Amino acid sequence: MPRDWRFVPHDESFVRQICSDLRVSPLTARVLVSRGHTSGDSARLFLEAKLTDLIPPERLPGAEAAVDRILAAIRDGRRITIYGDYDVDGMTSISLLWGCLNLAGATVEYYIPDRIDEGYGLNCDAIRALHEHDPNQLVISVDCGITSLKEAGLARELGLELIITDHHTLADSLPDAAALVHPRLPGTEYPFGDLCGAGVAFKVAWLLCQKLGDGKKASPRMREYLKGAVGLVAIGTVADVVPLAGENRVIVRFGLAALAAHAGLGLQTLLRVAQLDSNSRLQAEDIAFSLAPRLNAAGRLGQARLAVELLTTTSQDRATALAQYINELNRNRQTVERRIFKQAKEMVAEQDRWSDDPALVLAHDDWHAGVIGIVANRVAEHFEKPTVLISTNNATRMGQGSGRSYANFDLHSGVASCADCLESFGGHQAAVGVKISVKNIETFRDGLCSHVAENHVVRSKDVELTVDAEVSLRDVTHRAVKELEQLGPFGQANARPQFAAVVELAEPARPMGEGNRHLQMRVRQDGTTLRAIAFGKGEWVDQINQHNGPISICFAPQINRFRGRESVELMLADWRDPNVENDSLATSESAANF
Repeated sequence: MPRDWRFVPHDESFVRQICSDLRVSPLTARVLVSRGHTSGDSARLFLEAKLTDLIPPERLPGAEAAVDRILAAIRDGRRITIYGDYDVDGMTSISLLWGCLNLAGATVEYYIPDRIDEGYGLNCDAIRALHEHDPNQLVISVDCGITSLKEAGLARELGLELIITDHHTLADSLPDAAALVHPRLPGTEYPFGDLCGAGVAFKVAWLLCQKLGDGKKASPRMREYLKGAVGLVAIGTVADVVPLAGENRVIVRFGLAALAAHAGLGLQTLLRVAQLDSNSRLQAEDIAFSLAPRLNAAGRLGQARLAVELLTTTSQDRATALAQYINELNRNRQTVERRIFKQAKEMVAEQDRWSDDPALVLAHDDWHAGVIGIVANRVAEHFEKPTVLISTNNATRMGQGSGRSYANFDLHSGVASCADCLESFGGHQAAVGVKISVKNIETFRDGLCSHVAENHVVRSKDVELTVDAEVSLRDVTHRAVKELEQLGPFGQANARPQFAAVVELAEPARPMGEGNRHLQMRVRQDGTTLRAIAFGKGEWVDQINQHNGPISICFAPQINRFRGRESVELMLADWRDPNVENDSLATSESAANF
């Protein structure tokens, strides 16, 4: 459905005041006002965030108790095993805590469950195996475990000491572990509840370093380690799509600098393989679209241990081999995803009724269970409806599925309504995982479609675009866009500023990239011409070229850095006929004129 553009209203007196107080361009001031900063002091605090703004680690609920137990295990020479998830947040959590414990002289190992055979989080078979391997060891979970009541109970029964560090949504009850570390533990008042798993692990490592020092400050050696570890936390924070506000924004802001200046050997090598090593001004998007997908490919294709080894190795030969292998895994992952996406579209085209169904449930015995979640998101966006993709096994007659929502539909509730025909399920409003018998797939499809039809209507506001201001292209200068970058890092809850303008084509739109998936064109307004690109929107090429007259574009300006040269580039989010206004644009027009 067409997306509404919601123009954020501005008070021009606030814009003028911030321009004067901070000596910034009106473009930057308008964005600051649209993000809720209505005074020079508020805007200055946002722009000048410092590493010292991070909340002291001893305030993190449970951290003191956990670190005391870790120190006791180190003093007693006991083995410490870090148990982490197989996604990027889990990998970076394991790597930074492993590095800290290794420097502290601990005997430390790590365990990552197999994505296909074991699934997410703690599991009882792994708890038993760890206990059998060394019943005296300390196990520390990272990025998982806060809902693992049965698994923690088993560890307690076996006498295996377990510390849980996590950030995920709490259940009604808490696991019975030796210590729980979580920013939102009941009865506590930590000021920022949106840390990712790596952020929680970093706070534990930070407090550990302090206690290994003089109690308040880490030793110079450990302080240097923590400076570099912020880069790992930044990767986990961006990859886990937590809000880039508060502590997370500070972590990513300084973590990006740490990646450029203090990255470990493995990360340096991966940066080179990803062709980011010469980019001294890394952006959060470099993590989101280049580093994180490569690391995630290892986890999705069953090689998460190799990714952690890359992040922790001190051998250049090994780092080179691992980085190249993981890069190849990412290429394979992209190929597999393209094939599955193509097959999914063909399946819908072959079934007339599926095109009209309010949700999609698609199954195939040749789909890799590790990547169907990414493809489910693409299918949901393409067909504009909640989607569940299922990888089936002909031998076991079982299926493993992954689903993604669309337009704010509560997919977890929808799947829960079909629980009777599922072996198991889990997730949250936007994403779910299911296990299902092949014989029940048709029943599940009918049930989910019925629930969506009865409980969800896609509203324009569910898919609307937020526009910070309507601008002239002559104002989108190199200097202005560089200034806008000070508002970063950009990501969840701090989106890159988006603007609108009415332009004409300076050159026809044309496809680019493998399979002509992307679009590029040059647009002009009052003598100013700029390049515009849109990733994954190759289908717009013919539509734009066939349109007669000017077009309205919604875009995020950014600096394109290529071979030492910089230029302004417009990242297209949407386009439309300027003569067809939606309600949001019409009601906010007076606020958008400057």
